[in-house]
Amino acid sequence: MASGDLERGTKNRGYNNNNRFYYVETADKQWTSWLIPMFVVANVAVFIVTMYVNNCPKNNLGFEGSCVARFLGRLSFQPLKENPLFGPSSSTLEKMGALKWNKVVHGHQGWRLITCVWLHAGVIHLLANMLSLVFIGIRLEQQFGFVRVGTLYLLSGFGGSILSSLFIQQNISVGASGALFGLLGAMLSELLTNWTIYSNKIAALFTLVIIIAINLAVGILPHVDNFAHIGGFLTGFLLGFVILLRPQFGWYESRNLPAEARVKSRHTAYQYVLLLVAVALLIVGFTVGLVMLFRGENGNKHCSWCHYLSCVPTSKWKCDN
Repeated sequence: MASGDLERGTKNRGYNNNNRFYYVETADKQWTSWLIPMFVVANVAVFIVTMYVNNCPKNNLGFEGSCVARFLGRLSFQPLKENPLFGPSSSTLEKMGALKWNKVVHGHQGWRLITCVWLHAGVIHLLANMLSLVFIGIRLEQQFGFVRVGTLYLLSGFGGSILSSLFIQQNISVGASGALFGLLGAMLSELLTNWTIYSNKIAALFTLVIIIAINLAVGILPHVDNFAHIGGFLTGFLLGFVILLRPQFGWYESRNLPAEARVKSRHTAYQYVLLLVAVALLIVGFTVGLVMLFRGENGNKHCSWCHYLSCVPTSKWKCDN
């Protein structure tokens, strides 16, 4: 979609969050969180630049009404009929690097798989994602450090963009929630692979599953890019088995015991098995996804029912656009 109604033409990567964490104290170092706040600042800065480029007072033709909050000058928002999220036009988002299948495949603009993660369709979209990032990301960074959490965030966003491109080829897509779902997926795999060190295991698992189910269910509404959510979640889930391993229960304490009483291995056998399986699936998934994408494949032709994962038509709405 070159220009047109954001509400009809843009897939917003929405996200809801209510999570609680159920960690137990270990001898792991508590990191200071600085990367996640920097990500928040970067997203806000990119949005401001996007609005500056959008320049509604100069570029709005008035077909959908007048600019909103004109006192902001060139930072004022598009008419609400065009963009009800208080943001720029779809053409501006496309200019700034929104994900668009045709430009990625035929325009050789693969960089859009990354840049779209840093763009947002409006103030509401930005606030929802940044609040979720703060609640999820800061705690994870304190537990695992900026390198692992940063890797999770970036690769999950990339994975979400790949899956989105394979299944959504008519609209543009923007938003950080593919990366956010990756952090959520990593929380689940981290719980599973580090099962022995948790208290309230069942409560933690039940809470995470409910949160994941609710957020994925929101993705079946129109104009929400649930494929980015699913791709990000699967990427983060597999990465969690690889980079969020903790020593098995009792390993720290056993280092001060006599040799015969020590825990033999830092990690358990099932942790290593999950790690190897996850690495294999990540390599296969990224390879197959990228090959299919740059060959111009349409994922819907290989999965006739997959479009229901992103939008389920009802009497209240249609999924044509």
